[in-house]
Amino acid sequence: MSSKTYSTAREALAGQIKDGMTIMSGGFGLCGIPDVLIEAVRESGAKDLTVISNNAGVDGAGLGILLETRQIKKMISSYVGENKLFAQQFLAGELELEFNPQGTLAERIRAGGAGIPAFFTKTGVGTIIAEGKDTRDFDGETYVMERGLFADIALVHAWKADREGNLVYRKTARNFNPMMATAAKVTIAQVEHLVDAGEIDPDHIHTAGIYVKRIVHVADPVKRIEQRTTRPRQAA
Repeated sequence: MSSKTYSTAREALAGQIKDGMTIMSGGFGLCGIPDVLIEAVRESGAKDLTVISNNAGVDGAGLGILLETRQIKKMISSYVGENKLFAQQFLAGELELEFNPQGTLAERIRAGGAGIPAFFTKTGVGTIIAEGKDTRDFDGETYVMERGLFADIALVHAWKADREGNLVYRKTARNFNPMMATAAKVTIAQVEHLVDAGEIDPDHIHTAGIYVKRIVHVADPVKRIEQRTTRPRQAA
């Protein structure tokens, strides 16, 4: 067994998480979220966490379960409209929020992983997003400076991995997971399919194993749908 592979999410997190940490959590909506690792964070009891994630889960699922236990002190997010508890805690002054345009959030994470401390973007200029931030003119246009993001721990979900930590993502789960995997001191991946080293075509690898410190095999994870939309079948 590879030293990177752990039997349970609790074991994968052991000795890595503590109060006050900054954690990145991958996925888009409920797609590609590291739900089993999030449950292990809840079980750890770590509190006063800053969590970087596109979404804050929904009520009762994803990061929503950490809001229930009030383990999250601050969210750095883009879209949080599916979570009523999040809104309640934020409006009551119980939860800090650093709001980002979605593309800006993605680039802040990518920049953090690339060792870029800051960059300039036109997105948000002239709005509350730019308040208190440095601006600069380039070629007659005004840009706002955004800082790169880097976390203590990144929790990601991959479709396939080998025992060396090389990861492959599938479809929408490839949104925030790959960039987050590069932007933390310790990256922990939950994976649906675990194979031996050499079984993944190198051209198919999205995240190189050098970024991944720990792996937990989660076969057949529950895949929830945020908003199920159906229509009646047409008569034959």
